[in-house]
Amino acid sequence: MPAARTTSVEEYLRGLPAERSATIRAVRDVVLRNLPRGYVEGMEYGMIYYHVPLSRYPETYNGHPLCYAGLAAQKNYCSLYLMGVYGNATTAKAFREGFAREGKKLDMGKSCVRFKTVDDLPLTVVGQAIAAVPVDAYIALYEKSRLKTKAGQRKAAKKSTRRK
Repeated sequence: MPAARTTSVEEYLRGLPAERSATIRAVRDVVLRNLPRGYVEGMEYGMIYYHVPLSRYPETYNGHPLCYAGLAAQKNYCSLYLMGVYGNATTAKAFREGFAREGKKLDMGKSCVRFKTVDDLPLTVVGQAIAAVPVDAYIALYEKSRLKTKAGQRKAAKKSTRRK
């Protein structure tokens, strides 16, 4: 696997074995063709990273660009991280139904779709999921989730002070 210090997408792709590189490149092409305006491709966390740049939205909880999608070659499989699917029930439902309709087996955690070859993915469904959430809608979704997190933290803090 490419080193986590890889700073360019092309360097990352060149560092992969030929078969893995071809798989990642094919999925990357689908992502790039469907990526809404305003997201940027780069490298972060040792993977190809599609994000809202800090110049557009600097108020992230960790100071890193707000991740929308990611693409990586792992040891035993490839991963496609789809935060727009994870954070949006309507998009998630359409994504799962699309896999079923295409007769593909979905191997997915919260946001991570695991696959070995490009044939494991219904690329049209992947493209639709990528295209589904424009930047402004994604930022609104993120801000809504942060409000829930902050409310939960305040509630937990109140409970802990009452117990003392």
